Amino acid sequence: MLLADVVATSRAVAATRSRKAKVAAVAELLGRVDPAEPEEVATVVSYVAGSLRQRRTGLGWRSLTTLPEPADKPSLTVTGVHEAFGAIADLAGPGSQSARAAAVAELFGRATADEQAWLRGLATGEVRQGALDALVQEAVAVAGDVPTAAVRRAAMLAGSTVAVAVAALAGGEEALAGFGLQVGRPVLPMLASSATSTEAAMAKAGGAGGEVAIDTKLDGIRIQVHRDGDEVLVATRSLDDITARLPEVVEVARSLPATSFVLDGEAIALDAEGRPRPFQETASRTAQASDGRVAVTPYFFDLLHLDGRDLLDEPGSERLAALERLVPEPHRVARLVTSDVPTADAFVARVLAAGHEGVVFKDLAAPYDAGRRGSAWVKVKPVLTLDLVVLAVEWGSGRRQGWLSNIHLGARDPATGDFVMLGKTFKGMTDEMLAWQTERFLGLATARDPYAVRVRPEQVVEVAIDGVQRSTRYPGGVALRFARVLRYRDDKLPEDVDTVDSVRALLTGTTAPTEEDA
Repeated sequence: MLLADVVATSRAVAATRSRKAKVAAVAELLGRVDPAEPEEVATVVSYVAGSLRQRRTGLGWRSLTTLPEPADKPSLTVTGVHEAFGAIADLAGPGSQSARAAAVAELFGRATADEQAWLRGLATGEVRQGALDALVQEAVAVAGDVPTAAVRRAAMLAGSTVAVAVAALAGGEEALAGFGLQVGRPVLPMLASSATSTEAAMAKAGGAGGEVAIDTKLDGIRIQVHRDGDEVLVATRSLDDITARLPEVVEVARSLPATSFVLDGEAIALDAEGRPRPFQETASRTAQASDGRVAVTPYFFDLLHLDGRDLLDEPGSERLAALERLVPEPHRVARLVTSDVPTADAFVARVLAAGHEGVVFKDLAAPYDAGRRGSAWVKVKPVLTLDLVVLAVEWGSGRRQGWLSNIHLGARDPATGDFVMLGKTFKGMTDEMLAWQTERFLGLATARDPYAVRVRPEQVVEVAIDGVQRSTRYPGGVALRFARVLRYRDDKLPEDVDTVDSVRALLTGTTAPTEEDA
């Protein structure tokens, strides 16, 4: 397939706000790919979602500012482009910079003007078309004539839409059924929506009068622990392998009375009194190998597999019962099961007094819905927080002269896949944070002027807010009130941030609809 076909589809997707039209355009493109060519299928799927298949290429906006004269006619194939970027990514050592420049000139010299612009966006993460994984999964379902739910579930279990698309187009629903929970292969974690009160969360997670499990929400990093015999894998919420960094977690996993399991939980650094250390200390410790000075403790709150039996589709009550039999209490999160609001409020008060950041209300009848943020899990924090993505940063003035300071904050629009700006903030930033973010955002820059720097929407930031208000200033129709930075979240991906629907829901104190409901 010619790259020009992908570029044309990408432009058609970017030109419409209709989710249905976006899906149809991508599905039509996928229908023209030869399913007998898995490399081509994988590349087209990755490209139409706006991503290179290589995680790193060494290319940034600076290296792509000056390009050769474009070609008159399209000739590049998607497979050829993938191979070219692969060769660029492999360059290292003395002379690699000049070799990379030559390779870029050769590749972009064969591209038309439209292809050059699109390839630059692809290489820098700036393909702004709204075709994120959820939309591409729907398009795969249409092109492969398979149920969307089957594609989504397979992608969650495989941790890859690309791999699932190859299977769906070549083998249909039968091939998708082959993707199951595999010990040793991380799955996307289940996520929680937000509510502003205990009563609202209980109504959402448990229904009228229903019992819910209320879990302590630890201020650590999300971990998924797989064990198969003596082999242990510890993965982050973004599915990165950090086993070598967390020997304490590996030791706990090997001590449990089972042969194989998959556990969901948190790793957190505690002080001498057993209270949580600041999140930055946990994040710093889990980002590198242990030096023996700061230990982390694992706490588990869900069990997805146990000794040959998958538990994903079992109700929460059964998974929690199995968890209690497997994991001793010192390594389980503190939990209360109740249907009584005052009792729940008292538990929440004890959790906060112990220094934890909040609670998560869980529907005891719900299965483990990997990768989804629905109403089965609802988090409540004493300080209202949002995970957002940074879209641009303004240069500071006065004492902050020379630093990037005021960040532009965006939420994800599930209907289009784009990020919608909700406001700005420069509050809550220490000098250390200002220095860090100046270096970080210059590295993500896609355009800059004397006033501000536009960045690739990659960096997730957690902000505290006093609430939201209706606004005609921002395209989402809502603005943040008194936003301040709590911390940057390198453990989260842009697709993990709160949606504009969930932010709008805060206007009324309800929880947002799930993407399936929207």
